[in-house]
Amino acid sequence: MSNTTTITPTQERVKKPKWLRVKLPVGKKYTELRGLVDKYKLNTICTSGSCPNMGECWGEGTATFMILGNICTRSCGFCGVKTGRPETVEWDEPEKVARSIKLMQIKHAVITSVDRDDLKDGGSIIWAETVDAIRRANPNTTLETLIPDFQGNEKLIDRIIEVHPEVVSHNMETVRRLTREVRIQAKYERSLGVLKYLKENGMRTKSGIMLGLGETEEEVIETMKDLRNVGLDIITIGQYLQPTKKHLPVKEFITPEQFKKYEEIGLELGFMYVESGALVRSSYKAHKHAS
Repeated sequence: MSNTTTITPTQERVKKPKWLRVKLPVGKKYTELRGLVDKYKLNTICTSGSCPNMGECWGEGTATFMILGNICTRSCGFCGVKTGRPETVEWDEPEKVARSIKLMQIKHAVITSVDRDDLKDGGSIIWAETVDAIRRANPNTTLETLIPDFQGNEKLIDRIIEVHPEVVSHNMETVRRLTREVRIQAKYERSLGVLKYLKENGMRTKSGIMLGLGETEEEVIETMKDLRNVGLDIITIGQYLQPTKKHLPVKEFITPEQFKKYEEIGLELGFMYVESGALVRSSYKAHKHAS
């Protein structure tokens, strides 16, 4: 890949490139929300995932919440979420999330979840009830649902379509060649099929990919074209960072110039929005994608 720095085993302990240095979150809005989160023990991915954009997003009234527990039935090579047997579904969770959003006065909420392949409905009932609960308690809050693939089951995906969030997102995460290694139980074509089905049923669709896992520039562009071919509206492109030593290593740090190139290519391909940068994550600038 052009404009990249290859990371060898002897280089892994060097400091990250300067474009990966994160500013500490500041500002009155961030301080207020942090106080509410701590006081009421609210569960946001922003805090539990130590997101580098937390201060910026909270300042703009955006936050991300994870439902259906914190144990995933899948074991993706990039993800820091625990893998194992998930806990019992909490049927009052939709109301708890809705209350959190109201307390935090969130203008745009992103809802995501672990994969629940252990459940016959894949967690889709809780998904739909969560959107409904948020709508009742926060009628002016816009929503993005970052959903799993539900194993491609259209009846389960229909539950998301029926509650009609402003944006429905499902992440490809990586290029076709690396999917089996990076996502393990997921399938490249299945994810494309989910996004296509959502678009065909009137949803505004979004997906994200991570770079630095050994993909080539040509493979990234191929993935972008595949996503446009199924009508995808919004794409996010960010740098992969290794959560722990047990996860896949970073093979490259992508330069800002290369991220800018992908942004330009994405806009030329016809995406409505392209967020491309080292610290970009799935919910980065999410509030503007809903309008």
